[in-house]
Amino acid sequence: MKLDPLTMQNWQIAEAAEATMKPIHRLAAEMGLNEEELIPYGRKLGKVDYQSVLSRLGDAPVGKYVDVTAITPTPLGEGKTTTTMGLVEGLGALGKRVVGAVRQPSSGPTFNVKGSAAGGGLAQCIPLVPLSIRLTGDIDSITNAHNLAMVALTSRMQHERNYDDARLAKSGLTRLDVDPARVQIKWAIDFAAQALRNIVIGRGGKQDGFEMESGFQITVSSEIMAILAIARDLADLRARIAKMVVAYSRSGKEVTTADLGVDGAMTAWMVDALNPNLLQTIEGQPIFIHAGPFANIAIGQSSIIADRLGVRLGEYHVTESGFAADIGYEKFWNLKCRFSGLTPDAVVIVATIRALKMHGGGPPVKPGLRLPEEYTKENIGLVEKGCENLLAHIGIVNRSGVRPVVCVNGFYTDTKPEVDAVRKIVERAGALFAVSNHWLKGGEGARELAEAVIAACAEKHRFKFLYDLATPLRQRIELIAKEIYGADGVTYSDEALAKAKAFETDPEAVKLGTCMVKSHLSLSHDPNLKGRPKGWTLPVRDILVYKGAGFIVPVAGDIKLMPGTASDPAFRRVDVDLKTGRVTGLF
Repeated sequence: MKLDPLTMQNWQIAEAAEATMKPIHRLAAEMGLNEEELIPYGRKLGKVDYQSVLSRLGDAPVGKYVDVTAITPTPLGEGKTTTTMGLVEGLGALGKRVVGAVRQPSSGPTFNVKGSAAGGGLAQCIPLVPLSIRLTGDIDSITNAHNLAMVALTSRMQHERNYDDARLAKSGLTRLDVDPARVQIKWAIDFAAQALRNIVIGRGGKQDGFEMESGFQITVSSEIMAILAIARDLADLRARIAKMVVAYSRSGKEVTTADLGVDGAMTAWMVDALNPNLLQTIEGQPIFIHAGPFANIAIGQSSIIADRLGVRLGEYHVTESGFAADIGYEKFWNLKCRFSGLTPDAVVIVATIRALKMHGGGPPVKPGLRLPEEYTKENIGLVEKGCENLLAHIGIVNRSGVRPVVCVNGFYTDTKPEVDAVRKIVERAGALFAVSNHWLKGGEGARELAEAVIAACAEKHRFKFLYDLATPLRQRIELIAKEIYGADGVTYSDEALAKAKAFETDPEAVKLGTCMVKSHLSLSHDPNLKGRPKGWTLPVRDILVYKGAGFIVPVAGDIKLMPGTASDPAFRRVDVDLKTGRVTGLF
């Protein structure tokens, strides 16, 4: 069956491609796995016993390491995952042994507006349905481990209220004296459920819990998800979970999962989740799907374990950072690479003519509404003006010591003069350039991009971090704000300033990385400021601590841990064929 993106929807292409996809045992064997290293989940997907593989292959990286990032996107996204899949397919078309790694899609976006994040057209990861719905249960495990911490905390608060110290001692407990106003986490569910953001729990009598304000966060914003992304092995995961700060006592002392005695049980939920999931592109290249932390809140990367496997199993390993270079790549560069010890040989910046026109002053782009004609007709002026945003992201990657490859993700509405205008600006800035038509043509359409990436990997780079861990917290924040976002400076709320000063004198906190929180829709904290904003300051309103993940988390702007479901969500199009059980309508 001919796969035609112009006449078929993504789920139809995926369904047709699955009919001829490689059985999981064959895929594993072709990528160099031994039979016992594959944990099959049926014949189409599986997990990989990472400990066995890494033990067998040793600790020295072999393959080239490539990260895919982007310019500031429109609310529709610019096809970063699609480009990642296309690049993997393109390298495969050139005869290279290649592995990819991306984050697991969250049910929140999948059943809302964004869709499954499996790619699109002829550059997809399959099988689509299990990828989009549950997969092998990693997100379920994180949800349960996270909620177990809340069960431990709230039941402890109830017992401390009801029991005196003597009775607590008989149960082997000491009084933690948790401050109900300083509980740091909420319950978790992996849907965009705005009605659960703020709730009251514990209503009723003494046996019905501790009454207090609480709420839900989406599972992918859980610190446990961030820990899964950066853990090197089970021992590291266990140690990090034990350090999670879930609340503070009335005297200001940290209350951790270890204090609650729940860290071991939480780890038990996570043992299987440590093994990366193995799927494939439409063209049969292996793709690891592992971890899925938010990018504007958490680290926004697939797992370090998947990358350690990928660089040993492939000549090229392609991973992806969430959102644009100011958020995703900055965290890849200064957090993930620091934790993993791996450094990139090439960095791809994905751009679209559509997004460049928006940054050049085009009308707002809104999900669910028809694109204004400025985006479907040639307008070189808007494109050239919008390249100011692209140049900012080129500068970010250059700052890390790596020369970027700019990829224009091709749309059928793009014109040659528009693309040539971008090429001229990019090459004048000293970056490599490629146009890729992977959505329409798969690996054959990504050959130019793959060749540019191979050329970039052959260059010598001088990778360097933006800051070292001896740099004080406020100085790090200022470096990121000025050199990455383009701010004139930083302001702090009274609460954030007090926390910053406290963290700067905390011997444990000074060793932690800095994981910034801000809007992904602008280089600034304000999603309405497009292009390359000038004359603004970054307002830090709060600073959180994820000690298990190893982050200090400065918060700029209004970012919510629980997104909302739109008025026309994707779940309206999802259904099941009652005769075959096939799921239809995913995208």
